Amino acid sequence: MNSKYTFSIIKPNAVRTGKTGPILSMINEGGFEIAAIKMVQMTIQQAEAFYEVHRGKPFYEGLVEFIISGPVVVLILKHDNAVDEFRKLIGPTDPEKAEQGTIRRNFGVSVKMNAIHGSDNDENAVRESNFFFSDIERFC
Repeated sequence: MNSKYTFSIIKPNAVRTGKTGPILSMINEGGFEIAAIKMVQMTIQQAEAFYEVHRGKPFYEGLVEFIISGPVVVLILKHDNAVDEFRKLIGPTDPEKAEQGTIRRNFGVSVKMNAIHGSDNDENAVRESNFFFSDIERFC
């Protein structure tokens, strides 16, 4: 993978409230190509491993608890300068601070329930994509 790809998770609250379709539409309208997509229900062990980089931080346990509260949709997205462009599309973690027209502003409930995750750099995009997708599952 390179800077043409990023990773995303549509989080349990957005999936549970029927926002997956509208979020995918915004992703497509933002010029992103879906290179891989699937719905998964993470176990506590998988969530702890995925969020290992945050272990020991005050929000870690709540993050793990939230991400296993329901199914999520995981995606690999293709776009020039994918990580930075996707971060613009989703907006800041706090939906109230996100600009109008961003995914988090449109669908986020709170900092914790912000509707969507997007990789914050190219290295994490690769690590996170590899966590969820095998080579045969991706078109990148």
